Amino acid sequence: MDNDTSEFLLWEFSKIREIQVMHIALLLTLFLITVTGNLVIIAAVVSDHHLHTPMYFFLMNLAMQDIGSVSVFIPKAIFNSLMNIRTISHSVAQVLFFLFFTGCDVSLLAVMAYDRYIAICNPLQYEMIMNRKACMKMVDSVWTASLLNTTLHTIVNFITPFCSNIINQFFCEIPYLLKIACSDLYVTKIGVLIFSVTLGIGCFSFVILTYVHVFSAVLRIPSVQGRKKAFSTCLPHLIVFSIFTFTSCFGYLKPVADSPSYLDFILTIMYSIIPPVLNPLIYGMRNKDIKSSVSRLFGQKLLLLKENELCVFLFLNFNRKVKKQT
Repeated sequence: MDNDTSEFLLWEFSKIREIQVMHIALLLTLFLITVTGNLVIIAAVVSDHHLHTPMYFFLMNLAMQDIGSVSVFIPKAIFNSLMNIRTISHSVAQVLFFLFFTGCDVSLLAVMAYDRYIAICNPLQYEMIMNRKACMKMVDSVWTASLLNTTLHTIVNFITPFCSNIINQFFCEIPYLLKIACSDLYVTKIGVLIFSVTLGIGCFSFVILTYVHVFSAVLRIPSVQGRKKAFSTCLPHLIVFSIFTFTSCFGYLKPVADSPSYLDFILTIMYSIIPPVLNPLIYGMRNKDIKSSVSRLFGQKLLLLKENELCVFLFLNFNRKVKKQT
């Protein structure tokens, strides 16, 4: 397959229509949960000025990145399954945007760990360290670093010729593109991939080291309730980040099988979809501030809807009375 070939042939999940429907239902459910949960968090943070703090600013950015990451490939995968299509154009966009949003997630979770470290270990200087300007610089650094890393992958991917057009996965994923690469650039691409994994492991090591200090500080809190609150905030973050890091590193570094594998499919789901699904549940729906903000937000909308319905009812009733009198 030459470098100018325009299409790849993706993995066919199953030839049985009932199983294909189950596959569609799974992806659609995960997609709707992710998008809905993250949109609710964004709306809550934007609408409530009490949530205009560094913690929720980072959370809102994480929600936007999660929506972006799942929107890159799930709608296309669902459409392909519905239409029973296996082909996808050799578009650099899907690879670029998926790596970009995933890289942003990893870096931002590391920044959020640092935010919790300052809040718990150095609370008196929190407002001075995590000021508005510092938070903006951190987020800008996250987006810039991810864009540079993604650009390296995209350039190498774009100039690499491929020996086959068969990808044993439900979207264009880097390890599967490496499998069918057929030039000396393969070594270069492996180097870029190792560089990305190293960055991911670096972020993971930073998070672990940060939480070692955080947990040490938490254990010194005299209040049992205070310790529980701190642990309930930090432990879920660490668990989700660990799942994402270990599954993605394993998925990217392990040899890709020559034939399609349901295990590879599950592994890809674990690092590409499950973290965006869990993030709003862990960081948002378990958070009292977010829940109260969402309640107020939807309560106001419900009240406005009822007021509009009442106005329509009174208007129609008034018109009927006017018609009777005339």
